[in-house]
Amino acid sequence: MEIAILLYDGVTALDAIGPYEVLAATMKCNVKFVAKKKGLIQLDSKMGYLHADYTFSEVTSADILVVPGCSPPHYKTPMNDEATLDWIRQLHKTTKWTTSVCNGSLILSAAGLLNGVVATSHWCSFDILRSLGAIPTDERVVRQGKIVTAAGVSSGIDMALQLVAWELGENASKSAQLILEYDPQPPFDAGSPKKAPAALVKRIRRALQDFSNQEPNS
Repeated sequence: MEIAILLYDGVTALDAIGPYEVLAATMKCNVKFVAKKKGLIQLDSKMGYLHADYTFSEVTSADILVVPGCSPPHYKTPMNDEATLDWIRQLHKTTKWTTSVCNGSLILSAAGLLNGVVATSHWCSFDILRSLGAIPTDERVVRQGKIVTAAGVSSGIDMALQLVAWELGENASKSAQLILEYDPQPPFDAGSPKKAPAALVKRIRRALQDFSNQEPNS
């Protein structure tokens, strides 16, 4: 299978690398990191880079498109870049699956692909997702036709495992899971706003909203 993973400055590393590791573990996928320009792509943390080996003009079709997210305020850049949005629209015409992780669904929405579509994103971005025409849900992985959206950062791994099961069968997905030893056993049960203490949810929501008001390069 041909896989295209979008990269752009400000991308969240695990949003891209989580699905990459799952898909690569099948040994039946050709995964390409694609960006507007080849080269190093700075992460939202500013602590490192991913590398784009292909430009938009070099990847014009794919079986699976993965649109990773980013932390605010970085999502404003790809959402307002017409070249990026047009590439997503064009690739979507060729895909078996068009997918997003975390705030990547905001980018799919900006490209016009989620109008009236039930979709998920990071829990703190539901209002923005709704304003862009989608119907937010707090499910971890959501399938609507050939569009699949995943919730916060870590959910991209779950989504990719589901894609492998749909395309290559459950045994292939279980094999990838075992290869990665993906057996989550977190020390705390605070991974969603439904489970975390209310005071913590309020504090994180406020921090993310304050962060979203900053300039990307500040």
